[in-house]
Amino acid sequence: SVNGCIAQMFLFILLPGAEAFILSAMAYDRYAAICDPLHYVQTMRKGICVQLVSGAWTMGFFNALLNTVFALKLHFCGPNQISHFSCELPPLLQLSCTDTLTNQVVLLISALVFGLSSFLLTLISYIHIIYTILRIRTAEGRRKAFSTCSSHLIVVGLLYVTGFLQYTKPSSVSSVVLDEMFSIQYSILTPLLNPIVYSLKNKEVKTNLRNILWKFRFLN
Repeated sequence: SVNGCIAQMFLFILLPGAEAFILSAMAYDRYAAICDPLHYVQTMRKGICVQLVSGAWTMGFFNALLNTVFALKLHFCGPNQISHFSCELPPLLQLSCTDTLTNQVVLLISALVFGLSSFLLTLISYIHIIYTILRIRTAEGRRKAFSTCSSHLIVVGLLYVTGFLQYTKPSSVSSVVLDEMFSIQYSILTPLLNPIVYSLKNKEVKTNLRNILWKFRFLN
């Protein structure tokens, strides 16, 4: 149904939006751990963590609500099949019988404002982190400091690159296959890879992974 489709669209905007700001909060956590380690416990106390997570969900909610309110004003009187895996906003706009210019402008502005704000927060944290790492005198110290951020940087790259390409690319380069690939990347593969990426720093996981790869090579 139309209402069910819009409800699904709301969730698909809410969840990646909240994840982007949670990644910004995690970048701040890395900043506190590397740039001001002596005050880390005080800086990242439980109350601050709750505020950061609540703020991330609030920003994601307002982003989803803004686009959903304008989507509720659309009328559909023709085809009712979306060429996509889910009811995301761009393919939904293609089925509307009414003018969608306002929706497209709102989508672009919200993607830029909310996306860029979370990205800038992450970027500013990492500018300070990189500056601090470069000031570490020993190579081993720099390696350990950088390894603290490596997993987070991989996840940030996976989410932001595909998300920005999906919602800011011009319609002239849009295609069903390309849209579906981007959608799978940032909505399914990135969350699926999160526990794998973050657990690669664990020594036991590394050891077991090496054993599995060695057994696989031996069997081949």
